[in-house]
Amino acid sequence: MKSKLFFFGLIFFCGVIMVYANPKRALTFDDLTACQRLKDPQFSPDGSRIAFAVQTINEAENKSRTDIFLISSEGQDLRRLTDGKSFCSSPRWSPDGRLAFLSSSQIWIQGATDSEPKQLTNHYSGVTEFVWSPNGKYIAFASRVYPDCPAQECIKKRDEVQDSSKVKARVYDELLYRHWDEWWDHKRSHLFVLNVESGEFKDVTPGDYDAPPLALSSGFTFSPDSKDLVFTSNHDKLVAASTDNDVWMTPVEGGALELISTKCRDRDFEGNDSDPRFSPDGKYLAFLSMKRAGFESDKPDLFIKDMKRGKFKNLTTDLDIRINSYQWMPDGKSILLQVDEKGRYPIKRLDIKTGKLTTLVGDGYNKSISISPDGNSFVYLHERTTMPFELYIGSTETGESQQLTYFNKDLLADVAMNDIEDFWFEGAEGAKVHGFIVKPPHFDADKTYPAVFFVHGGPQGAWHDGWHYRWNIQMWAAQGYVMIMINPRGSTGYGQKFTDEISKDWGGKVFEDLVAGQKYALNTYQFIDKNRIAAAGASYGGYMMNWFEGHMDAFEYPFKTLINHDGTFNLYTNFLTTEELWFPEWEFNGPYWEDETWYKKWSPHNYVDNFNTPMLIIHGEKDYRLSYTEGLMPFTVLRRKGIPAKLVLFPDEGHFVLKPQNSRFWHETIFEWLDKYLK
Repeated sequence: MKSKLFFFGLIFFCGVIMVYANPKRALTFDDLTACQRLKDPQFSPDGSRIAFAVQTINEAENKSRTDIFLISSEGQDLRRLTDGKSFCSSPRWSPDGRLAFLSSSQIWIQGATDSEPKQLTNHYSGVTEFVWSPNGKYIAFASRVYPDCPAQECIKKRDEVQDSSKVKARVYDELLYRHWDEWWDHKRSHLFVLNVESGEFKDVTPGDYDAPPLALSSGFTFSPDSKDLVFTSNHDKLVAASTDNDVWMTPVEGGALELISTKCRDRDFEGNDSDPRFSPDGKYLAFLSMKRAGFESDKPDLFIKDMKRGKFKNLTTDLDIRINSYQWMPDGKSILLQVDEKGRYPIKRLDIKTGKLTTLVGDGYNKSISISPDGNSFVYLHERTTMPFELYIGSTETGESQQLTYFNKDLLADVAMNDIEDFWFEGAEGAKVHGFIVKPPHFDADKTYPAVFFVHGGPQGAWHDGWHYRWNIQMWAAQGYVMIMINPRGSTGYGQKFTDEISKDWGGKVFEDLVAGQKYALNTYQFIDKNRIAAAGASYGGYMMNWFEGHMDAFEYPFKTLINHDGTFNLYTNFLTTEELWFPEWEFNGPYWEDETWYKKWSPHNYVDNFNTPMLIIHGEKDYRLSYTEGLMPFTVLRRKGIPAKLVLFPDEGHFVLKPQNSRFWHETIFEWLDKYLK
């Protein structure tokens, strides 16, 4: 008996030794780039298979590729459909079971018995997105063309003349002349209808406007009888200052446009309308609609229009929820919603008749819903702070789900990551404010750690329990930092009133929330070293870093350093250099020459006398949302005052750092800077 006890004790002792000899490791940048990124799952017409895309990063070549994969609805027979040599995306099943997808900006198609895909389009301007008609005879696709010269030969000739010219001047006489990271090329996005059998196609949205729009709105779809095409488009004269994207309809052979989102008793539809989708029987057309003109972050209500009677119904008028996307159930009696809610993206089922809302999937970040033809199940992408997107399948009745893919399981199996934890505290005016904390790997409660506070962008946005490839919370925690993420005023997912309360108040209640959140976190979590804290943010978060600089005395525990990515410094100059003018005009009550009250009050450049904290400033020179000059200005101020600062400019990046090698440099530079001040 003693020998047996000794034997089992020896096994246990050796097991303990092995565990401690091979502890899990911290997440690295190599892990981030090695992760395979799943996208766009689509059920086949018979429900037996699911097509989806997978993106992989090649850092050596400084680019990525995307392939199409297939898997059975039971999670079996996983295989790659495409050859892995080109960028393939947007898998879309035809009604008869053929699979089309985009490759080299053209539509390719492969049948069940085909050994290789066949190229379906050879459109000079390329294809950006497409949809099948329900009868399988047509494909509608979007492509950029010159509105006065939409023929392929004309577009090609004009492009060749411009490319060969020694004069590279850009000439504009209207707004919007650039967007995100691209200058306007004088082309418009138009919708074409392709006859799949004959190969002929026709521009069904001719004119000097974009369909679908350049910003905010998207989506186009066929009617169930395949006779009409419904899409969104903005026909306002000054698109740069308008969010009035409307829903339109035109016959598949082209012709007069019919405005669908016409004024009704409950709404004038002067705000942003998007994502039109017919009910399976064609009786209703649904779309998302924001009530207030000029406000891009208003509540998106779900409307349905009775196509025979012309009457509208707001399905969510009494629900204070934020819908990101939706899908009709095959029986047309209910709709699945992807909702932004308290730091998560749950999936809910809405009963059209009763208005009852049922949560099917509540945890994590969930998106890209595709419902099986029989309506019994749905596939979706699911991620958490500790796991990148994988493919799941769930019951439309109970929400009970199971994981279908494990692309990143082996890669992250030996990576130590702590789950995200929620906390709540009292913010400005007694409001309840939500935050997250993530502890570093191999956390020891008896030790103290430096901490970094994240401020999110938007400002109408939020931190979620999700994986992220630019601001990955686990990547920062892996450096030995406790990570704090607060969702203050302006954040989405906490009711529309909470979101509204940042407009015209950029440094007001939201700042009070952040100050209160910092105090709560530092006084609650004793393992945080109050003398070693930093803050970081991008976009509006970068603005807030500039605001922190001028108002550091509001904090009980001042930050040792700040990291400002693409942040606004001067609200006046930002108005004159940004592209989507509706945003500052809503946030600050119009152009500054009409009312400068809020520009003057909330612009960080007015508080440079108080600047005294070392700052790392990062900006993309192709950022046309927030010009890189907004990064030059605070750097000039800080260095002129003798305050330590570092400026990093990316000539080939816009508002986001997307190129793999730039991303590595971005991470290395930030962590080196943080270590200098916090370790």
